[in-house]
Amino acid sequence: MGSTTVSIQRELVMNKMIGIVTAVLLAAAGPENQQAEFKPMFNGKDLSGWQTEGNWVVEEGNVVTLKPREGETGWQRYQDYLTTVRKYSDFVLDLEFKFNKKGNSGVFMRVGDLKNHVTSGFEVQILDTHGKKKFGHHDCGGVIRTSAPSKMVVKPAGQWNRYTITLRGDHLVVVLNGEKIQDLDLSQTGLQDRPASGYISFQDEAKPIWYRNVRIQELK
Repeated sequence: MGSTTVSIQRELVMNKMIGIVTAVLLAAAGPENQQAEFKPMFNGKDLSGWQTEGNWVVEEGNVVTLKPREGETGWQRYQDYLTTVRKYSDFVLDLEFKFNKKGNSGVFMRVGDLKNHVTSGFEVQILDTHGKKKFGHHDCGGVIRTSAPSKMVVKPAGQWNRYTITLRGDHLVVVLNGEKIQDLDLSQTGLQDRPASGYISFQDEAKPIWYRNVRIQELK
């Protein structure tokens, strides 16, 4: 038997062994770690799958921009928030955002009542607080009324930031620009009464905000 044939047979055996080991590892990991792939939440053309009365616009590059209308102020115009049509339970939400100076928005999750996002869901804050030395729950990366971020890593106004938010049961983990800034057991906070399933929503604070590469991976 030639050396070439022996090498081929060895490679086939090795590939088979790798396949067996991979299958065993996946089985051991359990179904909770065998999740669906990430899916984009915007189609790049319109706001299909979302609902709002606010002036949210789909722009080039699948960037979704809030362009406040003249005279709009405040944050309690819940109907102007950009909200999913369907509800979500456990998921990983991955997105990028950008704001101007003094920019303000927020990512709401598990919203149960669209007439009041604040009391029926909870918010991970988006705010222009780059460089702030003393910060609390209302600064960027904070879980409003609940938990300050562990560090201030939001970039200066005009630059893109990235949130990766994982929500499984009562466990909330927030990563901002590659740094873990929240790791919470919601059942041990003032948010323990929030629903297990609800809408995802982006806040209209009547200030320009940009979102892009918004995608979700639902967890089982």
